[in-house]
Amino acid sequence: MQHPIVGRFSRDSNSGFEVINTSDADAVFAVQPKAIICSESNSFSKIPSVVTDQDLSEIQEGDIVVLRPDGAINNLYQVNATHNSFLMTEMCNSKCLMCSQPPKVRDDIAELYEINRRAIPLIPKTTPQIGFSGGEPTLLEDKFIDLIGLVKNHLPDTHLHVLSNGRRFADLEYVEKVASVGNYNLMFGIPLYADNYIVHDYVVQAKGAFDETIAGLYNLASRGVRIELRVVLHKATIPGLLNLCKFIYKNLTFVEHVALMGLEYTGFTKFNYGQLEIDPYDYKDILTESVLYLDRMKMKVSVYNLQLCITDPVIWPFLRKSISDWKNDFHDQCVSCTKKKECPGFFTWNLKAISTHIKAFEN
Repeated sequence: MQHPIVGRFSRDSNSGFEVINTSDADAVFAVQPKAIICSESNSFSKIPSVVTDQDLSEIQEGDIVVLRPDGAINNLYQVNATHNSFLMTEMCNSKCLMCSQPPKVRDDIAELYEINRRAIPLIPKTTPQIGFSGGEPTLLEDKFIDLIGLVKNHLPDTHLHVLSNGRRFADLEYVEKVASVGNYNLMFGIPLYADNYIVHDYVVQAKGAFDETIAGLYNLASRGVRIELRVVLHKATIPGLLNLCKFIYKNLTFVEHVALMGLEYTGFTKFNYGQLEIDPYDYKDILTESVLYLDRMKMKVSVYNLQLCITDPVIWPFLRKSISDWKNDFHDQCVSCTKKKECPGFFTWNLKAISTHIKAFEN
């Protein structure tokens, strides 16, 4: 086996799934698999096989996986997960101070494109939503257009949410390519961190990014492409948050949704924490005013990654359980909380840097 193999995972030799896991070298397969994952050598000379000691207990029947020549097995799609996102590339043309997945220099576009191209047709058509993330997905150029078209063809009823910095969309010709796919279930989640270039360009560490992003937003809107704006809340963005919300209402009313997001304590955040750190409890009044302003202006707004006990109860209806199930957790102080079921919880890695005002509700 010289190249990665993508397929559905199964422990049942008679299931017909494309990637079979078995340690039974004498098994008889009803449908010849693409590969066999074994705990010991087997005799299937005509079928690619990999011997691995990797723990496969968390991979479920029907999950879509990629099997690599070195024996590594990565889960691309979990059948029992509510959030499934496909990595387009780890490269990026921005270096955001709080990037949760710092960009890498290695050119991985061709490899990941091929893996994702093979995985998408295997996704169940009943899947309500999937995501594309990076790095920056638009660095794939026309390959990105191909993939959103593939989703449209194979998953016509599935919502596709793409995280992008939006800078590539300053090129109207490229936006027209995106729009021409005609995938009306496609939405871009694009960050905007201020109503001015000074703060936005500082946060994303890229000169000219604000102008490119604003131009990109207008280009997308002019071609009917759906947009969500994302604002990560930290020391650099909080002072201008209300002004930004007013800017959005006055200039970007075409966006479908505004997501105000608590900071993740991972990636670049750990290295830039001194520039970013602010207790969410200390900005709850600004957050409340900003949320209520957008709501009064009839703009859809949500708050992600923040907990009930550090936010004003008046905005609790806007808090969302947005953290993917596999990385959602609670602090020890939350064990006895009577509102735990309604609370969005924490990123697992954020438990290292929680607000000093986290507390359990008693009634």
